[in-house]
Amino acid sequence: MTNIVILTGAGISAESGLGTFRDEGGLWAQHRIEDVATPEGFARNPDLVLAFYNARRAQAAEASPNAAHYALAELEEKLDGNLLIVTQNVDSLHEKAGSKAVLHMHGRLNGALCGACDHRWDAPITMDKSDACPSCGAPTTRPDIVWFGEIPYHMDQIADALSQADVFVSIGTSGEVYPAANFVAEADHFGAHTIELNLEPSAGASRFAECRFGPASEIVPAWVAEELAQ
Repeated sequence: MTNIVILTGAGISAESGLGTFRDEGGLWAQHRIEDVATPEGFARNPDLVLAFYNARRAQAAEASPNAAHYALAELEEKLDGNLLIVTQNVDSLHEKAGSKAVLHMHGRLNGALCGACDHRWDAPITMDKSDACPSCGAPTTRPDIVWFGEIPYHMDQIADALSQADVFVSIGTSGEVYPAANFVAEADHFGAHTIELNLEPSAGASRFAECRFGPASEIVPAWVAEELAQ
């Protein structure tokens, strides 16, 4: 029995057409993070923030998983052990590919959250600031996204999984956003073998025992094949 914890970031979805923070000309490049990805930005201009996430939600709804997503779903299905995907991504491409054990630490584009009572529900493609919460009726709808300055979801569950991991794999992450950037240190502390799979070395590449670089759609299926052959 092998326990594998996988952290995924924007790089795994880039080949599905979903841009990363750093893509030139992408959605993120057209806006300041402070304006569209903070509670303060939402308070200042909810129309701008909702329009930004409506565009991202529509884009994600049309996107299809790539070979990396499908490989991880296959690994979950065939692994003699337990696999948990912890994703920084707010798309649902892991689930579209068939993965079931997925924790969205930064929330989901297809989720809505009530700012008054914390009720959660499935978001429509287009959200409006006048949308009423289906639970309490307050017009305080926001995307169920963890913005900068807010606490990521599922941290206790993630910490428990890292403490029991035999293998920790980071795929397509920059290694610059905490607390996720410190997961490799946590896993290493508990004795896990640590692997980075990335297009190029991340800011924390030197902290991993093993690194492989290239497009996610190539290096992730290759690694999965090796794992399943053991």
